[in-house]
Amino acid sequence: MDALTRRRFLISSGVVGGGALAAGAGVLGFFELLKTAEKTASGDADPDRSTLVLVTLYGGNDGLNTVIPYADPAYHSLRPELAYAPDRVLHLDDALGLNPVLRGMKRLWDSKRLAILLGVGYPKPDRSHFKSMDIWQSASPGSPAPTGWIGRWLDGTKASTETAVSFEPVLPPVLVGKTRFGACVSYRGLSLPPGIARDTVTALGRVEPGEPEMQARAAAAYADLIAMDQVVREAESGSDAQGHNGGDGVPATGTGGDNALVAQLALVSRCVEAGVPTRVYSVSLGGFDTHAGERVWQETLLRHLDEALTGFVDRMARSEAGRRVTVVVYSEFGRRVRANASDGTDHGTAAPVFVLGHGVAGGCYGEQPSLTDLDDGDLKATADFRDVFGTVLASVLEGDPDRYLGGYRAQLLPLLTAK
Repeated sequence: MDALTRRRFLISSGVVGGGALAAGAGVLGFFELLKTAEKTASGDADPDRSTLVLVTLYGGNDGLNTVIPYADPAYHSLRPELAYAPDRVLHLDDALGLNPVLRGMKRLWDSKRLAILLGVGYPKPDRSHFKSMDIWQSASPGSPAPTGWIGRWLDGTKASTETAVSFEPVLPPVLVGKTRFGACVSYRGLSLPPGIARDTVTALGRVEPGEPEMQARAAAAYADLIAMDQVVREAESGSDAQGHNGGDGVPATGTGGDNALVAQLALVSRCVEAGVPTRVYSVSLGGFDTHAGERVWQETLLRHLDEALTGFVDRMARSEAGRRVTVVVYSEFGRRVRANASDGTDHGTAAPVFVLGHGVAGGCYGEQPSLTDLDDGDLKATADFRDVFGTVLASVLEGDPDRYLGGYRAQLLPLLTAK
C-alpha cells in the first residue's frame, strides 16, 4: 500500500491520534517522544534532572469544598446545602480538612508528600474563565502577555521541542514562548468508526523492507496509534479493576480541559520511567464550572482527581527518576463563598493549590482567607500564584523567577526538600 493510499485511509476512516498527527501534521508522536530517551542514555541530557507536572483544573474548582474550613460557622451558614458536616471531613488539623472523597490525597498528606497552599490568587481578580486562565498561564495579571511562563523559560534555555510536552487536545498557552514552544501529544491513542477492525490498522503499521521514506513514516504512525492505545487501555482497565472511574462519566463543560486524567498521567509515567528528557508535562481535567448541583458533580471530579494523582505519585515513588517529579495542581479561580439558588456556586477568586511528590515538604502553607472579611462576596487572596510558580521555577527547573515572571519578585516557599 503506497503512502497516498495510507493517508487517504487515515482521513476517510476517521482514525485519530497523536501518532497519526505525527505522520503529516508535524506534531510529536508518543513513540517519537519515547525515542528521545536516547539523549539521556547517550549523556546528551542530564540524567539527574527534576521534572515538573502541571495539572490544570479547568472551570474554577470550588476550593472551599476541596480544602474545607469545617470549624468556621460562616462556612456552614453561607452555604447550608453545600457545606460538609465536620464528622464527614478528612481532618488535616482542628480547622481544615479535605473533601471526603480525597482519601488518597489524605494518605499522601499523612506521609508528608502533599503540600497545600492556601488562599492563592492574584491582584484585581477576573471572573472570566478564559481571561483568568490566561493570567495564570502567562503569569501576567497586570497586562496581557503573548507567552506563557514556561514558554519564556523554554526561550531562555533554548530548549528543544520535547523539553515541554502537553498530553492535552491542544497546546496550552503556558508552553508557548516567542522562539520556543512545547509539543502537543494527544493521549487519545485510537478511535475507529464502525466497520474498521484494529487488525487492519495493525497491518498498516508493519514497515516493509525497502519502503520509501514517506510510506515508512505513515506505517510508523499507525504503529504509534496501536501502541499508544494499548498504554491508555492498560491505564483505564487498571483503574476499573480497582472499582474506580477511568474517565467515563466525568462531567465536562466548554471551559477547557479533558476528562481522562488517569490516562494522561499514565503516559507521563511511561515517559519518566523511560528516561525521556522532558522537563515539564502539562495535563488537565475539565468540568469544574459547578453552577448547579455542585455536591454530586464536584465529588465525581474530585474522586477522579484523587485516583489519578495518588496512583501517579505512588508509581513515581518506585523509581529514582520518579522521585524527582513534582506535581502542581491549580485552577483558574475558586468559587464564591455563598451558595447560589441552584445548589451550586458562581465564579469566585482565591483557592488552594496542591503540590505533590516524593521531594515535597508536606503541610499547609499560608493563611486561610476569612469567610467574613470579603471583597464583594469573594475571598481575599492571601498568597500570589507567582510565588508558587517562582518556587518551582527555581527549585525544579533551575530557572531565575525574576527573568521568567515578568519582573515579579517571587517570594520563594520552602515547598521542596533537598533532592
